[in-house]
Amino acid sequence: MRIASVNVNGIRAAMRKGMAEWMASRSPDVVLMQETRAEAEIVEELLPEWYTTTEASRIKGRAGVAAALRSEPLAVRRGLPGETSDVDSGRWLEVDVTTASGTPLTLITAYLHSGTAGSPTMDLKYSHLDLVEARLSALAGEAMSGRRHVLVVGDFNVVRGPADIKNFRSNHNKTAGVLDTEMAYLDRWFTGAWRDVHRELVPTAEDGAPGPFTWWSNRGKAFDNDAGWRIDYHMASPRLAATASSAVVDRAPSWDTRFSDHAPLTVDYATDGL
Repeated sequence: MRIASVNVNGIRAAMRKGMAEWMASRSPDVVLMQETRAEAEIVEELLPEWYTTTEASRIKGRAGVAAALRSEPLAVRRGLPGETSDVDSGRWLEVDVTTASGTPLTLITAYLHSGTAGSPTMDLKYSHLDLVEARLSALAGEAMSGRRHVLVVGDFNVVRGPADIKNFRSNHNKTAGVLDTEMAYLDRWFTGAWRDVHRELVPTAEDGAPGPFTWWSNRGKAFDNDAGWRIDYHMASPRLAATASSAVVDRAPSWDTRFSDHAPLTVDYATDGL
């Protein structure tokens, strides 16, 4: 099963800029999207050959996540348990598909808050991260018991450490996404019940240079200089992670050929063995 995750930065603009051509070339079985900024009917119109399901934000033009699959899922769950704020909406979508053994595989597309260091938006971010952590704990228990396999993908808006950002020192504990208090969440997740599939398949370079990256700021020449961040993840339960065979970041050949400020992250899983 080829599963792609991509923050599309507005699905209507992405489709105009070449997203459909990328999908045809990469040929994924599942595309899990973030920041669609669109209602369900718009996503359906743009992807008529797919079965799509969407969780739109309650704030129009903000956030939004969607899943595009080759066939209808077994079940769909929208939002996080305990979610009450409108700013948390449109950020979490779960779809269940089945594996060869009949065990459900839960696919989750997540768009976590970005926040701004030193502002009230960080309180919103930490509250949201707490909701995510609680849900991950429940899902990990089900995965460990063998009741389901789980894959959480998306734009987490946090790096794990120096290997995931070009300019770590100048951003560390100054810029949202590179604060120790944020990175502690990911450290708990990835040293606990979850596996960082991309990093396990594509370790850092022998010279210790950071990367590969999945997002580049639109400011200055960040893309041209490859001054990026790795903030898009495939986070899998252990048995599913063990079936992963390849991970690819489809970085556009040039700034003007991108369809988003994020690059798609695609992983191949041998789900027939689950």
